[in-house]
Amino acid sequence: MNDEEAPRALRIELSPRTLIFILLMIAGVWLAIQLWTVFVVLLVALVLVGTFDPLVGWFERRGLGRGRALALIFFATAMALAAILLVTIPPLVAQLQHILEDLPQERSKVIRFLGQYQLGAPFVKTIRAIPLDSIVVRAGDALLAYSGSILTALGYAVTTIFLALYLLAEPQRALGLVYALVPRHHHVKLAQILRGLKQIVGGYMRGQLITSIAIAIFTFALLTFFKVEDALALAMFAGLTDVIPFIGGYVASAPAILAVAGKGTPTMLIVAGAMVLYQEFESRILVPRVYGRTLRLSPAIVLVALLIGGTLLGMLGALLALPVAAGVQMIVRELRVELPGEGPLAEAMRERDERVGEIYEQLAENAPVEEALAIASKLADKIAASEQAGTRVSAELAVIEQQERDKKS
Repeated sequence: MNDEEAPRALRIELSPRTLIFILLMIAGVWLAIQLWTVFVVLLVALVLVGTFDPLVGWFERRGLGRGRALALIFFATAMALAAILLVTIPPLVAQLQHILEDLPQERSKVIRFLGQYQLGAPFVKTIRAIPLDSIVVRAGDALLAYSGSILTALGYAVTTIFLALYLLAEPQRALGLVYALVPRHHHVKLAQILRGLKQIVGGYMRGQLITSIAIAIFTFALLTFFKVEDALALAMFAGLTDVIPFIGGYVASAPAILAVAGKGTPTMLIVAGAMVLYQEFESRILVPRVYGRTLRLSPAIVLVALLIGGTLLGMLGALLALPVAAGVQMIVRELRVELPGEGPLAEAMRERDERVGEIYEQLAENAPVEEALAIASKLADKIAASEQAGTRVSAELAVIEQQERDKKS
């Protein structure tokens, strides 16, 4: 038999190093799946840290100690949430109970209205077949079934709050651990990333607060104009649900429309139209002005991020999707990941980063952890200020080198 006709065997050989690497990757994926809840708690805690850290710093600059500032902020936040829940939940529960009690009468009205028309006959049969009593019973059973999950979620929430308090109370220790895991040459880059993350989280949370207050005021004014009872509770509910991306405003509209159902169809149409118009105003005018350049996400990235976040973590994932996506985008940009279409500016920025790393190593040589962190933060602030002012990369380097000379002198 000729060599060309002989069967050929395919052999795949793996070196011990490659095999160990594959096993470590599998173990890492398995560990990440097992500790998924821990990662979520840490992520939410970091979001809380980014939200409250600027406020804590504001109190510190005015002479209040960090511990007292933390106690004051979290006490005020807890009192505000408790007041909102006390004002909102009892009226909403009473209104829901009222709606459930009036369901048979409302169904009879709809059946009489549709029965006047020949085309409404199929709908009449469908509405009559709806088992209202069993629906109410199943809803109650579902609430009881979810009670255990609610208690578990409350436990995780308390853990998250205490973790955020620890990180806010001792930021230098937490940052020192993070900086210890990163080579010294990249400390300034790490400071830039942390600075960007703080701006993104803080800007996002402030934007959410502003939009929630705006829709609450609008809903309260609208319902007060039509003399609706519990207008304040419905307005607060609108403010709470507005944090849900895309659909939050429309979820807030449903109770407001149902609240004016007894005042006639024209009033319901007016309230519904006003709430829809407000949603257009918020999405097209208010949100772009409030968030500005904080997130800088394209509509496609927003949709994909919301889908991924909602699929992985449900409502919590949808709430965290946008700041996480903006943070990932910022990290990719700061790490100078090579992307298609980059010009000479990207190469100049990489050279600037290398030079900054060398300068930092000289300035922070033999410096304690607190001083090294301060040097990295100052360099990151200097670079950010130069970029916002539109200064050239060469000019940025000159500023940083002058700072090095001043430090040595």
